[in-house]
Amino acid sequence: MDVVEKPALVASDVDGTILGTNEQVSDHTAGVVGRVLADRTPFVLVSGRPPRWMPRIANALGVSGYVVCANGAVLYDLDEDRVIWQRGISPVRLTDLAHALDTAIPGCAVAAERVGERAADVQAFVAEKEYRHAWPEAHDLAPRAEVLGHTAIKLLVRRVEMTSAEMAAAATAVLGDEFAITYSTNAGLIEVSERDVTKATGLADVCARLEVAAEDVIAFGDMPNDIPMLRWAGHGVAMANAHHELLEVADEVTGTNDQNGVAQVLERWF
Repeated sequence: MDVVEKPALVASDVDGTILGTNEQVSDHTAGVVGRVLADRTPFVLVSGRPPRWMPRIANALGVSGYVVCANGAVLYDLDEDRVIWQRGISPVRLTDLAHALDTAIPGCAVAAERVGERAADVQAFVAEKEYRHAWPEAHDLAPRAEVLGHTAIKLLVRRVEMTSAEMAAAATAVLGDEFAITYSTNAGLIEVSERDVTKATGLADVCARLEVAAEDVIAFGDMPNDIPMLRWAGHGVAMANAHHELLEVADEVTGTNDQNGVAQVLERWF
């Protein structure tokens, strides 16, 4: 359903969507988001990123309140630096998951993303030594048993010799719908969450708290992990730089992230 009136809530992905390729928020986009907030319309960031990566982006945009993190596995309150809830994968299920992935994607390496009560109060990212990080972030190395030994909000699986799409297809063939499998880059990395955890489920919880109906939400994204959210929202907008799978389900395509595509759409109302 298309939004024909001003949306009651704006939801946006971060990387490749609200951020430019330089990983910064443009002055133009920040200005438009400021007008959204001045109108008392909630602006909710919905990201694959963990809580610890969100304050910088939120501050650049001037947003506060609820943030959906880790593809819907965490609801985080920016104002209170508090994890409201997390939907993690238990150590037993992580171990079974890793064994299945070894069959589906031979030679893969894994890392676990964890969260505590605040954004940075646990050893948040732990990887086995064979894991090659997709982003320039320092992380702790540990044997696989330690990586899998604590509840994780998502398991990251790396195989640089494959595309992420190839990895997702191989993993789905073995796991079926036992876990939620997605990716936010096509560079040999998939992210696995507990069953039925998506950006849509996380955003739906926020909207229930704010008493906003799905049909009154506009959502922006660029990669396959945004598909559930764009389908759930009343109006789903894909960036021009989006993955082809997202372009196929979007209600509308806007400019690229470097062309302030989110702002281009929001300027109709704000």
